[in-house]
Amino acid sequence: MSPRTYQLGKRQDQIDESRQRVIDAALALLAEATSYSSFTVDAVAKRADVARATVYYQFESKTGLLEALCDALAEAGHMSDLATAFMNPDPVEAISVFVICFGHFWDADRLVMRRLRSIAALEEEVGVVISSRDERRRAGLTVLVGRLKENSLLSCEPDEAVRMLFSLTSFETFDALASPDQALSDVAANVLTLASVVWRK
Repeated sequence: MSPRTYQLGKRQDQIDESRQRVIDAALALLAEATSYSSFTVDAVAKRADVARATVYYQFESKTGLLEALCDALAEAGHMSDLATAFMNPDPVEAISVFVICFGHFWDADRLVMRRLRSIAALEEEVGVVISSRDERRRAGLTVLVGRLKENSLLSCEPDEAVRMLFSLTSFETFDALASPDQALSDVAANVLTLASVVWRK
């Protein structure tokens, strides 16, 4: 290995470490925030003990930071498991897997999820990121509802089924159904019971 290759590798490790420190700082700040206005790039940089310019170098914008934050939550919530829902040939079982996966995802950090979605209602920049993520969930449900229809299992119109399932698989539904000290993943069975109205038994 040449000295230059070693130096480049060491530099990349420093960049990765700095990036992770910023993400961890953002998560911690969201968990502790007492007001919506306290979540700023400046506040994150200060918490991470890095320059404001470093945050912009790593993420380009506040939106980029939020995207990385959502990706970190997705990884912690094992969202990669969601692929198994779409590989399941049984559409009802596939929806069950989908619901369970989102139960685990929303449970990755309940307080941070709640704060992010609250801020999204007030700040357009945050709202765009959260809405984009929600639309991915809607798109996935549209595929699964299509499979119910193909198998003559749908008990209502496809658009209505997607709207119902989209609402039921939201963080807000899981958060409302779970008690304060209960894991959100524990109420997946309740969500599935409610969701079952969209397919024929």
